[in-house]
Amino acid sequence: MAAPLELITRGYELVAARPASLLAAVLALVVVAWRPTWRLTRTAVTIAHEGGHALVAVLVGRGLTGIRLHADSSGVTYSTGAGRGPGVVAMFLAGYVFPPLLGLGGAVLVGADAAGAMLWIGAGLLAVTLLQIRNVYGGLAVVATGALLVLVALRADEELRTGFAAALSWFLLFGGVKACLELRRGRRGGRLRHSDADRLAELTPLSGGAWVAFFVLASVAATAAAGWVVFAPGGAPA
Repeated sequence: MAAPLELITRGYELVAARPASLLAAVLALVVVAWRPTWRLTRTAVTIAHEGGHALVAVLVGRGLTGIRLHADSSGVTYSTGAGRGPGVVAMFLAGYVFPPLLGLGGAVLVGADAAGAMLWIGAGLLAVTLLQIRNVYGGLAVVATGALLVLVALRADEELRTGFAAALSWFLLFGGVKACLELRRGRRGGRLRHSDADRLAELTPLSGGAWVAFFVLASVAATAAAGWVVFAPGGAPA
């Protein structure tokens, strides 16, 4: 009995030592879990998702022809090149894992007292993404998101800037997990049969369900890793 109590006590001490980090995580979780706020903010996860597709498409030598973001939080990235092969697999694989990986990277930067750098990196990535947007809604969404990051980076004091960067990191992590769970639920309900998981199933020996499971595990692992970075001994002080 002593061991569980010791673990609980130790966990309480770690969380109590970093109340700002806990508050940022709780706020992000509420935004993701509450349907009205999730509907309003989910496009940010879609931007990261499509940005992952676009980045990997360029890295594997495909021709990137544009990105479209829609008001229902869906999106599509257009590229040219071979219809099969490792490059195509990597491109479809990148979408669902990119938001939580960005969140993990953000947590690492916040933990290294580089919240400002995280915000400017995010703004830079959004600026590059904007060059590939091919519809009005997508352009407005990217500009609004980038403007918010620049505003906080330039105008907010250090405490608010760090808190915002931490909350954004957790939002990408929790939002990435939720997007994967929505994909699983949608496929089970028969509503999503042309998803990244289905395309990967066409390109590889694994089933669509196996790929969805991989997405979920990867996003949960990234979130757990961020928790370790922030709350483990020696983690982020914010």
